[in-house]
Amino acid sequence: VGLPSGCAGVQQLTAVTTPVELYSLTPKSTFDPALPEVGVQLVVEELTAAAGLNSDRVAVMPNPLRVQYFPVARWVDRAPVMVQTLLLESFENSGRIAAVGRSAVGLRSDYALVTDLREFQAMVPDGAPEGAPVEVLVRLNVKVVDAQDDRIVGSESFERRESAASDAMGDVARAFDEALGGAMGDAVEW
Repeated sequence: VGLPSGCAGVQQLTAVTTPVELYSLTPKSTFDPALPEVGVQLVVEELTAAAGLNSDRVAVMPNPLRVQYFPVARWVDRAPVMVQTLLLESFENSGRIAAVGRSAVGLRSDYALVTDLREFQAMVPDGAPEGAPVEVLVRLNVKVVDAQDDRIVGSESFERRESAASDAMGDVARAFDEALGGAMGDAVEW
């Protein structure tokens, strides 16, 4: 039985409006109390990332050469933009830096934080049975650039892994939050 021509459009509309689960992560808010105060202005640039991570989709790698995405789940923004916001808030939460902002607002700064989002995905552990919890990997490569002469004055990578309690997206999101929080905390304290 064929569908009337108007019904096909309704089916497509329903498929497009299927609810999406949006996930947000949190900035780091606790730091070493001995962290020194720094009297500089810092601009946090938007992060760069490979095309597979430069998305609002939540990446999962069933093997080292294949990128897939969790169905229905999305980040609240593209991963590089979301992590930029969280880094900025983490630096602010440290209370140890004179001023922090985004490059998009045209601030004159002493230094720029230029970060590559190298890893930001869930991974299926080798040999894990179907439905086994995934492991989340986050790796940030951070460069501090002197804004006056565009010279890199420091560079470091920060990596964290966290196992999800289950393969449910809520548990996977909590593992992302822990892994990213650890990497950001290390970056701010560095």
